[in-house]
Parts: sequence; C-alpha cells; structure tokens
Amino acid sequence: MSLITLMIASLPMSQSAILLNRRDEQARLNSCIEYVETDPDTAYEDSLAWLSNGNRPLARYCNALALIALDQFEQGAARLEALANAPEAITLDDRTLFMTQAGNAWLSAGLPEAAETAFDAALNMTQTDPDLFKDRAAARLAQENWLSGIDDLNAALALRAGDAEALALRARAQLATGELQQAERDLTEALRAQPDNIEFLVLRGDIREAQRLKAPSER
Repeated sequence: MSLITLMIASLPMSQSAILLNRRDEQARLNSCIEYVETDPDTAYEDSLAWLSNGNRPLARYCNALALIALDQFEQGAARLEALANAPEAITLDDRTLFMTQAGNAWLSAGLPEAAETAFDAALNMTQTDPDLFKDRAAARLAQENWLSGIDDLNAALALRAGDAEALALRARAQLATGELQQAERDLTEALRAQPDNIEFLVLRGDIREAQRLKAPSER
C-alpha cells in the first residue's frame, strides 16, 4: 500500500477535528483528497489556488498531501511538520496526525533520523497508538538501532497483542541481534495471522539460513 493511501486511510478517525466544522472547507478538502488519489497534479494546483485565498490550515494540509502524492516527500513532510507546530487553534489530535504523517513521509524520503524526530514529537502527544510505536520502530530499525526499535515494538504489542506486523518487525530486529530463537517464535506467530505474507515468508528464510550458519559453531 502506498504512503498516500495510508495517509488518506487515516483521515476518517480524526476528520471531524481537522475540518473545524466548516462545511465549505470540508467540501474543498474532500475534493482535494479525491484528486490526491487520482490526479495529484490537479490536487496540487487546487491547493495553490486555495492557499492564495488565505493560507488556511486545511489548504496547507491539502498542499502537503499533494506534494507527497507527487513523490515530493521532503517538501510534504516539512510542510506537515510546520502545520503541526502552527499557532492556529487546531486540536491535539490534529497535531498528532500531522506529525505522524510527516514522519512517514520522511521515511519514504529515506531520512529515518528526521522520521524518528517527528515520531518522537507525536509520541509526546499520545502514548496510546500502537501504530505510532511501530512507525518509530521502523525509523529506528532503518538506522540499525535494533534494541530501541525492539523497545518500541514491545510497546506496540502491549497495546495490541498479536499484531502481525509488529511481530515480524521485532523478529527482523532479533535476527539482526542474533536472537534467533526469539526471532523464530515471533515470526511463527506473525505467520499464523498472515500465512501468505510474502515479506514474512522471505524473513522466515533469512532466519532459517542464519540458524543453519550458526549450527556448526554450536556442535
């Protein structure tokens, strides 16, 4: 699933807060979101026209989403961070959403350190979202910070037991640290939930190969 699809999918749970009870802006944002998914160039042009009429938060949000849809990840991430830190009267949930989306855009840009900073800021606003802990774990694992990534995945699994993605990420980190039994255990549980997941199956092969290579030294 693409980053922009994931970002759009996250809108319904906080949309009422983001839209600030303005029907005209709701209609315009909804139109922007449709174009972001189907015609990001048009979404971007519309966002510029919208910005010229007052630079309102939702116009800036539309602009950031359009940039990300156009693979301008760094620009989109920076604008989302600026929006999250703006003085306008937006809710804490909105700020958390914008900063989380910024973090994922930084990850797509190949900048995991910037992503981790954004996720840190989001986690300072909420500690109850397991997906946010997974996001920061992904940023940490991309920097080969295996143990801190495992800590985040432990937190995610404490909030949502049996999360297959978190289990597989933790298995990958455990493989990197040589904890092969724990890696196999986590991945086995992840595969029970998603037995046809190709990435999980590839990871199982990597774990088995590591076990095979380690076995002679244990004889």
